[in-house]
Amino acid sequence: MLSEAAMTAPKTGEKKSLYEKKRHPFDLCMKTLIYLSAAITVTLLVGILLYILINGIGHISWEFISTEYSQRASSPEKGILPMIINTVYVVVLTLLISVPIGVCAAVYLTQYAKQGRLVSAIRFATDTLAGIPSVLFALFGMSIFVSGFGFGYSILSGCLTMAICILPTIVRTTEEALLTVPSSYQEGALALGAGKLRVTMGIVLPCAVPGILTAVILAMGRIVGESAIFLFTTGTGYDMPNSLFGHIMAAGRTLTVHLYTMAKDGTAENSLEIAFATSAVLLILVFLLNRLAGALSKLLRKG
Repeated sequence: MLSEAAMTAPKTGEKKSLYEKKRHPFDLCMKTLIYLSAAITVTLLVGILLYILINGIGHISWEFISTEYSQRASSPEKGILPMIINTVYVVVLTLLISVPIGVCAAVYLTQYAKQGRLVSAIRFATDTLAGIPSVLFALFGMSIFVSGFGFGYSILSGCLTMAICILPTIVRTTEEALLTVPSSYQEGALALGAGKLRVTMGIVLPCAVPGILTAVILAMGRIVGESAIFLFTTGTGYDMPNSLFGHIMAAGRTLTVHLYTMAKDGTAENSLEIAFATSAVLLILVFLLNRLAGALSKLLRKG
């Protein structure tokens, strides 16, 4: 009979579990540093959100959201309805311009282009454009669209400039989504006699729709949160739109530009309250967009 010690002893040649090995002090320090960094990041984010919401949510009312704005101190109209409409204009028009171009460019880079120096140069240029500060795009848009093409300070100038700014994000994110589609899907369809275009439009793109939607949502968040580009291209007009399409050629401030204008003019009456309320509306809008994106992504994955 074998003794109890012999039975519990590890067999010769048996590998010990990694958890039984002695932990080094360096690993413990790195783990502590990682958790500490994560805690600091979350604390700062929660602190900023609470600070904005506490100072702004109390000034939000139905009149604030549904009325016009007037710069006259004696006027009671301090609403942000024109800014909300201008923001919707900018988001919709910019996505209509940039999404088709970005998706087509990503399809070309992944499905049709021969991998070589040209594709590498395009990807390098795209990555470089994605890291350029938005104020440089703003100066470019003001020089080309506002002055060069004669569009003036208008929503169209801002949308064209913003489309160039978010195009690298859409191209790179869509490209990664297309590359995740299994190659066996394409090979099977091609073996059955389907053409390249049919395979791309009928198999590759539908499988990559959740990733493309992610690119659109990222671009939408960049549009909603941008201020420098619209300050230099759309101007600071706050009039209500007179028509659906005619307002595109008119100047109009977005929510972020309105927030910047109110915060800069902090000495005026109720300007800081309006700035905090506008920032709270922006936070709520971004949160709703993210929730909508998550719901659409889950729906598309189930489908």
